[in-house]
Order: sequence, then C-alpha cells, then structure tokens
Amino acid sequence: MHKSLLLVLLLVAGVQTGHAQSAEDSVKTTIGNLFSAMRNADGKAVMFCFADSAIMQTIARNKEGEAVIRNEKPANFATAMGSMPKMAADERISFEVVKVDGALAIAWTPYLFYYNGKFSHCGVNSFQLVRQNGTWKIQYLIDTRRKQGCKE
Repeated sequence: MHKSLLLVLLLVAGVQTGHAQSAEDSVKTTIGNLFSAMRNADGKAVMFCFADSAIMQTIARNKEGEAVIRNEKPANFATAMGSMPKMAADERISFEVVKVDGALAIAWTPYLFYYNGKFSHCGVNSFQLVRQNGTWKIQYLIDTRRKQGCKE
C-alpha cells in the first residue's frame, strides 16, 4: 500500500503515534477546534463544531445583580466570530472534567477571555456534545461571565 494512502487511513481511523485517540481526547479536540476557529476568525469552522439543533446560552447579571439567562443562536455567534480580525477573540480554556458515555459527552472548562490582546472576563463553559456520524458536535453550551475572581 502506498505510504500516503496508509497515512490517510490511519488518520481517518483516529490513530495517532501508534494508538487510537481516546473518546475524551476526541471531545477535547472538538472543543479546541471551536476556540481555534474563534482565534482565526473562521465563522464556517465555528459552525462546523456545532450540531444543527445546538443551543447556546450565557448566565449574566442584570443591573440588580440577579442572574439572567441570555440565548444566542450558534449561527449568529459564528457570524460575529467570522467578522472579527484574527486573534481578536482569544479564549484560553483548561479542561477540568470530561466524561463520555457512548454518544454523549460533557466538558467543564474554566476560561480566561482576551479581546484584542487585553483581558476581558473569565468564567466557565459547560458543554454537552453528541457524537454524530463519527464526529463530536456541540449540542449545548452554557457559560458564566464575570470580571471578579479571575486568575490571569
């Protein structure tokens, strides 16, 4: 078999450096792809990370300091990310928890968000992902946003 064809087959099978990528690692890859697409201002790549019926929400505070939930359409989010200059939206995450059961996965990712190189806010992302046609897609994303208690 031709070496390049073998390499493609190994990559398609999820084989890296001699062993298969774990389910947790493949979930992390999908989430990492989202933030890479944001940094690269690539709206199409942002949308590719989401399931067709995905839901996005943010928990924010109103003027009275009460928690309110804001809804956002992934398509609107992707358009906004795609209209920014490259590296304008830089969300730096860490993976605290990743759990997988069959075609369902969750991830809890604390983050620091930088806009145009300056710290903006921090919080936590809570992801629900589904595996569709062999690919992890973000079905639900809710996050918190705050300026206090952030560790840069």
